Amino acid sequence: MTGDRCSAKGCHADGRWEIRWNNPSLHTPERRKVWLACDEHRQSLADFVALRGFLREVEPHR
Repeated sequence: MTGDRCSAKGCHADGRWEIRWNNPSLHTPERRKVWLACDEHRQSLADFVALRGFLREVEPHR
């Protein structure tokens, strides 16, 4: 593990997943913002951006 931390507020676990998203009103279609997620927060972080229509991919963190 790289030591990168989960993006969930208050979480100190290692980020194991990349939640890749973009806001089409602000970003070009190919641009991706990345939040890291631990196993526990993977779904909640993905759901948060998906509800806004911003979710593009969820991939394992390299």
